[in-house]
Amino acid sequence: MEHLKTVTSQSWQIEGIEIGHNVMGYKSSGLAKASNDNERVRMHFGLQGGYSFYCPQLGSSYDLLGHHNNLLYTKGLDLEVINKSECLETFGINFTPEAFIKIGQSGNDMLKAFTEKVIRQENVILSPYWQTNHLKMQEVIQEIIHCQYSDALKDLFLLSKSIELLVLQADLYQNFPAHSFIQSSADRKKLLEARELLEQNMENPPTIVELSKLVGINEFKLKKGFKELFHTTVFGFVFHQRMSHAKRLLLDTHKPVKEIAYEIGYSSPQHFSNAFRRRYGVAPNRVRKNPDVVRSID
Repeated sequence: MEHLKTVTSQSWQIEGIEIGHNVMGYKSSGLAKASNDNERVRMHFGLQGGYSFYCPQLGSSYDLLGHHNNLLYTKGLDLEVINKSECLETFGINFTPEAFIKIGQSGNDMLKAFTEKVIRQENVILSPYWQTNHLKMQEVIQEIIHCQYSDALKDLFLLSKSIELLVLQADLYQNFPAHSFIQSSADRKKLLEARELLEQNMENPPTIVELSKLVGINEFKLKKGFKELFHTTVFGFVFHQRMSHAKRLLLDTHKPVKEIAYEIGYSSPQHFSNAFRRRYGVAPNRVRKNPDVVRSID
C-alpha cells in the first residue's frame, strides 16, 4: 500500500477475545485489500476519518465518516477499503464464535437474533445503517486504551469493558427511533464535522451560532440533530469532553490542577474544581491520591 504512511497499533488478548486500536496515516487516497480466513464476530468502531469499504461476505459496500459502529459476523473476511482522509482511527473487538454465543444468547431481542445467525454460521451485520458512537461508548473505549491494570485484573477489566460495549451497542440499535430527524447523509456529515470542531477546540469552543455557520447548517437542525446523533446537547458534549480530558490528565500526568484547568478552557481553577466535582463527585486534587474514585465513572 504505497499510499499508507504510518501505522500505530495497540492490541490486547484475553481468552476468546482480541482487542485492537489502530491509527493509520496516509499520503493520499487509495485502495487497500485485506483478507483472512478467521471466523470472527467483530464490534467495529470508527473513531476518526472517512473511508468506504466493500465486503463480499456481507454483499454490501459502506461509505463511513468518523464516530460510527456496527456488529458483524463472517466466516472469513475479504475487504476492499478506500481511505478518504489522511488519518483513520479505528477500534475493534473480535470474539471467537464460541465466546460470543455465550454472551449474546443473554442479550436483548436484536442481539439474540444476531446470535442465532452466528450459531447457524450465516454471515450477518447487526444493521445496514451504521449508528453513531455516543459518549458512553467513547468513554469505555478510552478506558480500554488507557487501561492501568495488569495481569489477571487487566484481563478481568478488559473482559468486563468488552461486554459493556456490546451491551451499549445492542441497546443503541434496539432503541434507535424508526423515524429519525436527520434524514440526509449531507446533514449527518455536517453534524459529524461539528463534533470534530468541538473536539479540536475544546478549550475555546465555538458558540452555537458560530458552529452552525462553520458547518453550514441552521441552528435548529444543529441542536436537534446533534442531540439525536450523539445523545447529548452541544454544551453537554463540550462539558463531557473537558471533564474526560481532565480526568485523563490527572491520572496520567503530573500537571498541576491549575494548569489543567486553563488547558481545558476554564477561566479559574475554582470554576474547574466546581465543574469536576459536579461531574465526578470529588475534587480534582483527590484523584491522584485515590485514582479508583474516578476510574469507573464515565
